[in-house]
Amino acid sequence: MEIFSIILKRGDSVPRASVVEEAVVELARKSPFYNYLFMHIERIPTSKVRTFSLRISGEGNIQLYYNPEVLSSKPIEMVQALLEHECFHIINGHILIPVKNSRYKALWDLSMDAAINQYIPVLDAFSLPMDQLLMEGCGTDNERFFVAPPASIPGETAEFYFQWGLEFMKKNKTVDLELLEENIEMADSHESFGDFELPREFIEELLKNIVSETYEKAKDGIPEGIEASISLFLNKPLLDWRTMIRSFFGSAQYIGRYRTPLWPNRRYEDQPGWRNDYAAKLVIILDTSGSIVDEEFNAFFSEIDMLTRLTDSKIWLIQVDEAVQAVTKYGRGMWKDLKLIGKGETNLQPAIDYAQRELRPEGLIIFTDGFTDLPHVKRKVIFVLSRHYNPEFLEDAKKIYGNSSVVILK
Repeated sequence: MEIFSIILKRGDSVPRASVVEEAVVELARKSPFYNYLFMHIERIPTSKVRTFSLRISGEGNIQLYYNPEVLSSKPIEMVQALLEHECFHIINGHILIPVKNSRYKALWDLSMDAAINQYIPVLDAFSLPMDQLLMEGCGTDNERFFVAPPASIPGETAEFYFQWGLEFMKKNKTVDLELLEENIEMADSHESFGDFELPREFIEELLKNIVSETYEKAKDGIPEGIEASISLFLNKPLLDWRTMIRSFFGSAQYIGRYRTPLWPNRRYEDQPGWRNDYAAKLVIILDTSGSIVDEEFNAFFSEIDMLTRLTDSKIWLIQVDEAVQAVTKYGRGMWKDLKLIGKGETNLQPAIDYAQRELRPEGLIIFTDGFTDLPHVKRKVIFVLSRHYNPEFLEDAKKIYGNSSVVILK
């Protein structure tokens, strides 16, 4: 405990009221990576958390709640270490994964922290191996000791340690997970992880953009252990194509009122009436020029059909090759008898322009192989690419419209 005593003595001279901001400054001096990352994190003092709690606001902002009274009693080096711990939760994508209402919550909490603490010297110095904690059925108090990976398998992810922990507990018949949860106190709260007002794919893309931008700005000063975590997080695939399409099926958007002589004015018979205008919910643009095989076509429309059974969504279907070939109001099962028109060269823009001008949808789902120029879209859009897609189209779509705007049909 001699190291901890030294830390306590060094921390005595720090102005306690500003200990968190002081720790942020010290971390920024340690690495420009932290400096850029904390520019994206709103820090909010509150007495409602034990130490720290990471959340994503309804506006999509990263918020770090902290308890100034509790933290003011800790050494500045310990506060720095706990702040690093929060940064690692972000760059590992842990904040995206819900941990509420699960029998495995205690083990997942330990697994996340074990994956992180091994790269933070102050926390690692006061950590016990995960296997020892599981054997003894005791958790961590995160005041005097923390959790580290099993000594024989360092450098792995939270997902790895979680699966390893399940096998270890089964093999050794260790304490029940519910009892383990009663004995654990976390250095920070994980309760808000995975709990968002906004769609998860939006939050995932937001975090990836923040981490990617921070990494690009601070490449030459990346702290130990972060680069591998960043690479894993940024290259982790987004949600599968079915889940992404389902996110488009929501309520119609009210977009205003317009006057029309076809609608009677209840007050003045000689004047046009007002009518509320709602956006058509979805438009599917079908590229009929490419090499999309029957199997993929069937899989795509089977998913659309399933969703139309579960919702009251209005769908328009536009077939396009070089020009718009057909516009139809889509009904369940129509694809089975659909006559495809086209097979010429590909230009998606005419269909998009028609949809935006005439149908005014909430979102566009574009089914294509991508062997064409990337179109300009003003609405929410998702490109569903066939397996034999154009890689250049994929990369261009991600750059312009974001990672969550394009999926591959698999």
